[in-house]
Amino acid sequence: MKLESKRVLVVGMARSGIAAAELLMHHGAIPILSDMKKDEAFGNQLDCLRNTSCEFRLGEDSVKLLDEADILVISPGVPIDAPVVKTAKELGMPVVGELELAYTLLQGEVLAISGTNGKTTTTTLLGRIFENAGRITHVAGNIGYPLSAVSMVSKREDVSVIEVSSFQLESVKTFHPHVAALLNITEDHLNRHGTMAQYIKLKQRIFENQTNQDVAVLNRDDPILFAMADKLKSQVAFFSRTQPIENGASVSNGKIVWRWKGEERQICDADQILIPGPHNLENALAATAMACALDVPAPIIRHTLRSFTGVEHRIEKVRTFEGVTYINDSKGTNVDSTIKAVQSMRAPTVLILGGYDKHTDFMPLCQEIVASDMISHVIVMGQTAKQIREQLQEAGYTDYVRAYSMEEAIDTSRKLAISGGNVLLSPACASFDMFSDYEQRGAVFKEMVNKLS
Repeated sequence: MKLESKRVLVVGMARSGIAAAELLMHHGAIPILSDMKKDEAFGNQLDCLRNTSCEFRLGEDSVKLLDEADILVISPGVPIDAPVVKTAKELGMPVVGELELAYTLLQGEVLAISGTNGKTTTTTLLGRIFENAGRITHVAGNIGYPLSAVSMVSKREDVSVIEVSSFQLESVKTFHPHVAALLNITEDHLNRHGTMAQYIKLKQRIFENQTNQDVAVLNRDDPILFAMADKLKSQVAFFSRTQPIENGASVSNGKIVWRWKGEERQICDADQILIPGPHNLENALAATAMACALDVPAPIIRHTLRSFTGVEHRIEKVRTFEGVTYINDSKGTNVDSTIKAVQSMRAPTVLILGGYDKHTDFMPLCQEIVASDMISHVIVMGQTAKQIREQLQEAGYTDYVRAYSMEEAIDTSRKLAISGGNVLLSPACASFDMFSDYEQRGAVFKEMVNKLS
């Protein structure tokens, strides 16, 4: 795509939109910046784009700005059925997502990871494996560092490990990772995608442009993903923590093993993985499969699995105070993720739940809470508090309390928790009703917990 001297309307000025504007200027284009919010709402967030060739048109109707542009670039937060996208397509204007824009200008080897849960942990872990292998590695995408920023500095010998969301996959066209993984699929983002069938279809797009020279990594224990394997053009490597795998990564006699086309490599003992929980064993198996598919030596993978401590906001121990351990799992933004966090608890736990409404059914989580003997109390908060409370009652669980702020939730949990127990923030919801994102929610939780005295 020729960008020099083109006027490009960039809609959505969060991190991805800012990085896209910088990348466009790097290639000689003139970005027109559009967002529903007005300039003053951004504070100093857009200072990096001031006194440049960017045109600031914040707070204006993006549809009306199409007449002034040659190309439309959308951030992941802009749905593919948004009025500005529909109108641009009707006008015959090229519509490009930020991920697609960045990919077309990216150099080096590309690996991509998607799934409902575990994306950030697996992406970070895989990036660490390649760093330990001596490769110049860029960890980017939905993880919080836009791929557009990588595209300005990447070189042919580099490797990019990219976390990809369903929002980003809505607008891909040529995106083609050499190795791509789908970790799992459970209900999420139905407020945007409408149905599970559409959500699954979007997730599968990560493999859309792969050929038989590429590798697709799938969770053998997820029936949706197992059924997907026969539909792919790429070579398939499975991973499983429950059964042996002929081509892929699995646990055999307590060891993580990679088998591929008749050969076998032992990586390490499964119990040597530092990050806790069965879900993290799955993440480690997926990262192992992806690394082995590109011939990373087993000792490097082994060392990384034994030393990797996890990521911020994902079952992150904050502090032990008055005998109670406070755990930040703010990245638990859907039901399945919080179920996995609940299953990881090994002491009586007060669980803080609730947040932005994504049209989610909480009953599977409520049933897990009832079945668990570790959840002593639940504190509900946010937009979804009423729904969670009703579904807890329906499941037969009554030890819940309503809180109206994070401060109240922490104060209440402090009164309810017992010495030797836990307080777990794992909301099973997005954060947008009370916070800008899960990172801010987790940061506020940690700050308040660290101030307890």
